[in-house]
Amino acid sequence: MTCYCSNCGTVLQPSSRFCSGCGTAVNGAQHADQPPYGYPPYAYPTPRLVRPIFGRQFAGVCAGVAHTYGFDVGVVRIVTVLGAIFFCPVVEIAYLAAWIGVPEEPLYEMPPMAPPPPQQA
Repeated sequence: MTCYCSNCGTVLQPSSRFCSGCGTAVNGAQHADQPPYGYPPYAYPTPRLVRPIFGRQFAGVCAGVAHTYGFDVGVVRIVTVLGAIFFCPVVEIAYLAAWIGVPEEPLYEMPPMAPPPPQQA
């Protein structure tokens, strides 16, 4: 299992007690699935909240929230409708604000279209 030094990011053996690069004591090396200490967080991308062009019913806010956070789209839509019924102005205002504030999915991120079928002569 690959581990990293929490001070300089050098690759270490799991049994190491000191870093071979900087000499600091390694009391708990980080595993390879975690970024080394000091690495910028943007090196590991997070999903962006966008309104998808395909698969949306009205404005795409519910589909965008579901895709970004890993929820089922149907559940998000049902919760939104129930919230609109029981918490009347709050959910509608939040939905409208998300419709205005959340950008649409760029065209270059759309799935590729299927090639046209071959023409019979």
